[in-house]
Amino acid sequence: MAKTNPGRFFEDYAVGQVIAHAVPRTLSGGERALYHALYPARHALYSSDAFAAACGLGVAPLDDLIAFHTVFGKTVPDISLNAVANLGYAEGRWHRPVRAGDTLRSQSEVIGLKQNSNGKSGVVWVRTRGLNQRDELVLDYVRWVMVRKRDTDAPAPETVVPDLAEVVAASDLVLPEGLDFTGYDFTLAGEPHRLADYEIGEVIDHVDGVTVEEAEHMQATRLWQNTAKVHFDATFREDGRRLIYGGHVISLARALSFNGLANAQMIVGLNGGAHANPCFAGDTVRAWSEVLDKAETSAPGVGAIRLRLVAVKAGGVPGALRGEDGKYRPEVLLDLDYWALMPV
Repeated sequence: MAKTNPGRFFEDYAVGQVIAHAVPRTLSGGERALYHALYPARHALYSSDAFAAACGLGVAPLDDLIAFHTVFGKTVPDISLNAVANLGYAEGRWHRPVRAGDTLRSQSEVIGLKQNSNGKSGVVWVRTRGLNQRDELVLDYVRWVMVRKRDTDAPAPETVVPDLAEVVAASDLVLPEGLDFTGYDFTLAGEPHRLADYEIGEVIDHVDGVTVEEAEHMQATRLWQNTAKVHFDATFREDGRRLIYGGHVISLARALSFNGLANAQMIVGLNGGAHANPCFAGDTVRAWSEVLDKAETSAPGVGAIRLRLVAVKAGGVPGALRGEDGKYRPEVLLDLDYWALMPV
């Protein structure tokens, strides 16, 4: 009897199926150090215990995307080991900060299925929940993935496409307990801009770029225990190239956004996202953001800003997202719509 796991294929999923993912992971300051080495990440709230304490959080939490990548990575062997591509995200919320010493695990529920017209693959929608060692909800989100079929003759399942919210309502965002920006130190944070300084529709060119190296993205993929074949195995794709893990592009773009959005401190909502075009080693990633909305919150001195974060490679122009045909421009790598917390 075979003891190895070939991963699930499209016909192995059923709507309502709940999957408990192996292996729980205890996070430490090591993940923070590696994260800040892999990306030019320098938001003050995640870099300094003293800054976090002055904002009511005690010791600095781990970067919100560390929690996301960890929870996401747990799901890969069960959801996307045989994926063609990770297609998008919706309805994501961070429910509490993650700190060194916390242990995270993941579970997913299949909420939608649709076979592609070619009969060789299909799209699987899952809602994933990340839980800590106290069974407290840390984050949850929906993502959808294109997955290969094992047997192209297997019958297509009944099509179920979930009805997903376009935006997480600002009133549904979860604010970290104790968060208080009334004494916020803009000098230490790195920029003077507060929520009132940003206008809806404003486009911010983050200026800087990072060239993706093969070694760095492979280290990142291993760090998050993401075992998807398209990221590891150069023989898995016909062109012999390993795809850059989409989360690597997300973290690069988020880190680059510091230049212009240094005070967009905490990601608390993920409204939507698409990996528009593949990224490969050697590509230089740049980023721009568009301000989509602003909102008040109940926390003292804290506002919420809704941002479109776009990662592009060579040829990308700030503000240019789609062509005349309505499709993403070929240089666009990532289109991410999220809420962040910022001093008012």
